[in-house]
Amino acid sequence: MELLKWNGEPLSRMMLGTVQFGMPYGIANRSGQPEYSEVLSILKEAIDGGVNALDTAAAYGTSEEVLGRALRELGVADRMFVVTKVRPLTPEELSNPEAAGRAIEESVHESRRRLRLDRLPGVLFHREADGAFVEALVELRRRGFLEHAGVSCNNFPGPAEAFVRSGNVSALQIPGNILDRRHQQSGIFRLAEDRGIGVYLRSVYLQGLLVMPEGEIPPHLSEIIPARRRLQSVADGAGLSLGELSLRYMLSQRGVTSILTGVENVDQVRRNLAAFAAGPLGSDLVEAIDSLALEVPEDVMTPSTWSNPSQTR
Repeated sequence: MELLKWNGEPLSRMMLGTVQFGMPYGIANRSGQPEYSEVLSILKEAIDGGVNALDTAAAYGTSEEVLGRALRELGVADRMFVVTKVRPLTPEELSNPEAAGRAIEESVHESRRRLRLDRLPGVLFHREADGAFVEALVELRRRGFLEHAGVSCNNFPGPAEAFVRSGNVSALQIPGNILDRRHQQSGIFRLAEDRGIGVYLRSVYLQGLLVMPEGEIPPHLSEIIPARRRLQSVADGAGLSLGELSLRYMLSQRGVTSILTGVENVDQVRRNLAAFAAGPLGSDLVEAIDSLALEVPEDVMTPSTWSNPSQTR
């Protein structure tokens, strides 16, 4: 599927998440923020493996600065489709369109500076509520500061469809995984595809909750365990890890342009590249997964409700 292209090339199905480059992140993260030398190795491994899409944000600590420096040093800055996000607007800015417009423009220019890019390939609003000012982002696109404008959406369907139908966005970041099929079942992936709008899927491993050792799952999220065990049984029968099953299930969904995967080291990059290379699951396996009764409480499927706010996005 080739909804979006960059420099004449379709976006890679794997979009490398780089929040870890700027801050410790992820409920399964045990190694913290990687050293700069490891960042260079991670990026080189991903790029050599065919990845041309990267995800970052103004709110991800020093991620933009680290990424901007690394892409220049590797000599690939012009080849990469970098998606960043406007910093979250304050309540005062949300209540004042003029202040919001100034904040959005300032955030875009600061991202251009940190990433060392004159024109940003993609810029999203980091928060769904801030998308009310999407026309300000569209105006910055018209002025030549960015190529694609969009919104990073929450877990609940509805607003994403409104953004698609508005005609103002060319890309959306949407959460979804083998357990959280709310957007998938709403039809938003296919609606976006029909309108030529890119969908970048995040949370494919549910911030690591789907792939971390069962014994390390925090007690307040332990209600995921029965569903995980049922999926693990399916994965075992197919000769796959639960992580590969989860990723390739989402690769099987029509309308998904790229899937974000965050990593902390080169080995994780290699494992993800191998899973992407294996491609979508067979239809029989997809149907078997779809037929499972996998009941998970809403607050477990929605990271923004978890007790540790650093693990929510």
